[in-house]
Amino acid sequence: MNDSAAPDLPPAERWRAEAARLGASPHHPPNHAVRNALAVVILLVATAVVVDFARRPALDWEVVWKYLFDPTVMTGIRNTLLLTVLSMALALVLSVVLANMRLSGNPLLRAIAGVYVWLFRSIPLLVLLILWFNIAIIYPRIALGIPFGPEWWATDTRNVVSGFWAAVLAFGLQQAAYTSEIIRASLLAIPTGQREAAAALGMTKVRTFFRIIFPQAMRIAVPPISNDTINLLKATSLAAFIAVPDLLYTVQTIYNRTYQIIPLLLVATIWYTVFVSLLSYGQYHLERALRRDRVGRIL
Repeated sequence: MNDSAAPDLPPAERWRAEAARLGASPHHPPNHAVRNALAVVILLVATAVVVDFARRPALDWEVVWKYLFDPTVMTGIRNTLLLTVLSMALALVLSVVLANMRLSGNPLLRAIAGVYVWLFRSIPLLVLLILWFNIAIIYPRIALGIPFGPEWWATDTRNVVSGFWAAVLAFGLQQAAYTSEIIRASLLAIPTGQREAAAALGMTKVRTFFRIIFPQAMRIAVPPISNDTINLLKATSLAAFIAVPDLLYTVQTIYNRTYQIIPLLLVATIWYTVFVSLLSYGQYHLERALRRDRVGRIL
């Protein structure tokens, strides 16, 4: 810009004059009137839809409030939460092992983990659930002992793998296949230079993994794993197909007796919404705790 053309003007005025000389149009704040009007219309329509839905006689809110804290429903809630916690705990432990096997230098370990992930991602969850529920048909007895030798302990499979534990195994083993890929990708996202620096400091591979690599990988893995936990919570409703008394099964039991299908399904919907909201809230605070400026506090 030629400052000698207007030496007496303030810098801001000189820039505007130069911009006008070059043909640049002045910046005007955008007019959001149309956008704001559209947002108001959408809000009004959404409100009208929600109010109309809530006023439908089929919902029968008196029945909803009657059964919302019913002891049978509370038992179903307890089983749903227990299914979610046990299945996700199994999935997390197994997924860390599988992810490290996939990253191992041993081709046999990589192949075993790869086949596991391929197999459990290929089988639909409902099919896997029914298979585990009927595992006693394939293995009538469970025994511990020396292969092809004496048995130290044996029992019928049905005494060990009940419907509840069949659901835990089905949910946990399949979720491990998905979660292991999340953890593997998170581990690969950590620069190799950090491993080399830890080795230069004399740290063992195990110590390097748990003190340097794994905490950083978790910051990457927490959001998708949290989403998987929410999906797993909702997927536990499939346990109703094998008569596990979870939340959905208990409300089905009630409406099969009272024929009040919609109000009881609304009860289940309310509770699932509450738990998903709590998990989302916990995810938000967990992500904040794992931010880069707080890593030192959690290590």
